[in-house]
Amino acid sequence: MSPQRLEERDPSLVAEDDAAARLRMLIARLSRRLARTKAGAALTTAETTVLATIARRGPIRLGDLASFEAMNPTMLSRIVRHLEQSGLIERRLDPNDRRAATVAVTETGRRLHHAIRDERGDALSRLLSALDASQRGAVEAALPVLEHLAEQLKDCEQ
Repeated sequence: MSPQRLEERDPSLVAEDDAAARLRMLIARLSRRLARTKAGAALTTAETTVLATIARRGPIRLGDLASFEAMNPTMLSRIVRHLEQSGLIERRLDPNDRRAATVAVTETGRRLHHAIRDERGDALSRLLSALDASQRGAVEAALPVLEHLAEQLKDCEQ
């Protein structure tokens, strides 16, 4: 089956593809722009994400962290080592299995995580408050649908 040119395809499918592409690009752009924070400037995006997961879910076993973050163990090991050397997390023996290790956020790591989260939240709050009532309402109305999509994507294979 040969690929059809865009203009030969069903217009409703083109519109769906366009909406999916626009949404994907929008999410990527928002994510990139929110990732840049003054508080987290010394961390990579992956390090910031791992720190946030450990802060929210820790103490957590390294295997569980790798699964949750969908990261290969080698990459995760480098990130964990850097966060540990920076004093943001600490390794502990798993109290249920002394052969395994868990990682937990330190107080310094928790403060940094909160500063990054607050900086991102403040930036979005400022932008939302600058919208007119109908624009703000449109964003708020879209949130449940976007949350539903996020849940469905969590279980999809790519």
